[in-house]
Amino acid sequence: MDYRGKKAAFFTLGCKLNFSETSTIAGSFKEVGFERVEFDEKADVYVINTCSVTNQGDKESRNIIRRAVRKNPDAMVIVVGCYSQLKPEEVGHIEGVDLVLGTQEKFHIPAYLGDLTKRDTTEIKTTRLADIKSYHKAFSWGDRTRSFLKIQDGCDYYCSFCTIPYARGKSRNDTIQNTAKQAAKAVEKGFKEVVLTGVNIGDFGKSTNENFLNLLRALEKVDGMQRLRLGSIEPNLLKDEIIQMVAQSRVIMPHFHLPLQSGSDEILSLMKRKYSTELFARRIQRIREIVPHAFIGVDVIAGTNGETDTLFEESYNFINSLEISQLHAFTYSERSGTQALKIPWKVDPAERKSRTQRYLNLSEKKLRAFYEKHMGTTQTVLFEAQSANKTMTGFTENYIKVETDYCDGFDNQLKTVKLKSVLPNGNMAIDIL
Repeated sequence: MDYRGKKAAFFTLGCKLNFSETSTIAGSFKEVGFERVEFDEKADVYVINTCSVTNQGDKESRNIIRRAVRKNPDAMVIVVGCYSQLKPEEVGHIEGVDLVLGTQEKFHIPAYLGDLTKRDTTEIKTTRLADIKSYHKAFSWGDRTRSFLKIQDGCDYYCSFCTIPYARGKSRNDTIQNTAKQAAKAVEKGFKEVVLTGVNIGDFGKSTNENFLNLLRALEKVDGMQRLRLGSIEPNLLKDEIIQMVAQSRVIMPHFHLPLQSGSDEILSLMKRKYSTELFARRIQRIREIVPHAFIGVDVIAGTNGETDTLFEESYNFINSLEISQLHAFTYSERSGTQALKIPWKVDPAERKSRTQRYLNLSEKKLRAFYEKHMGTTQTVLFEAQSANKTMTGFTENYIKVETDYCDGFDNQLKTVKLKSVLPNGNMAIDIL
């Protein structure tokens, strides 16, 4: 069907993987004639790509859905993403929702649109978990300086606190050759930086008998590739060869993002994680040995079931001992269907938030120390769009966020700068060389 003259708006919640997939979904709308408009504009179709990692993600998803319905009650409202796959009936009961599409169905939305007439009852289309097997390529464009390149989907780890394997299915990927072609398309669109994203990117190659290291070797060789940044990679999958490759590469940025989740071996065991604190500490030490200037971000969850006061302090002290750059701290949220619900010790919600804040305070201290360590150094920055107060921001190769007065023509450009000092807002002041 030809939808020329019709308008579609999109909203993405959650992870970088969702952002890459929304861009691909939006592309399928453009192919059948839709004009893409901003989400706050009046549109004929609203597509909400949801997140369900936490209860807060579910809540935010519901709020955005209702916002779309209020914006244009006559518009078709379509909900996709992890929330739709995990709780389709719950989503379907939100007033004004026309279509709820699961993990596989979301890449074929135009086939479900019809004449855009509002449905009398919500139509739900999902695939059961065991049958989610197809892989859909994606990379983001149009709304960010960096392109998020999807290289992998699904997860086979089934950590006790996590619902993602139930929402996205088994680990799977495209071939190295096809993934490199997608990267080349992102470069052709003018992106100076490509960020690798997926559910468990270090698991790349499982469905094609390839591996992550060889993928990096292929992506390094993509014509015009200037910056390649790794997404979150499991500590047990971050092999020394990968760290060594980052140290030697002119393309792969010195930036690692590792999900620790807890600094207590007892909690890691309850979480069913695949590494110990000893292994994690070795990974950090190895990075600092051969990529000393690297940015190291670490994920941690506060207040999980089983985390006694003693085990939290153990976790906090372990993380404090690590030479890392930043913490991404999350408050534990019970998720239906997960094994963590069977763990007897429950942490009071107020205490969970208190522990999260302690991690955030620690993160602020470590990030400032990392920034101050690099004051006076010369770096290359990729500048991003102008902000509301007429300043520009950008990131160095090792992910230090800098700020300067707006300079016309600097958007999406690489510039050499000298880092001066840490500003009150946490960014770094610079001199442009």
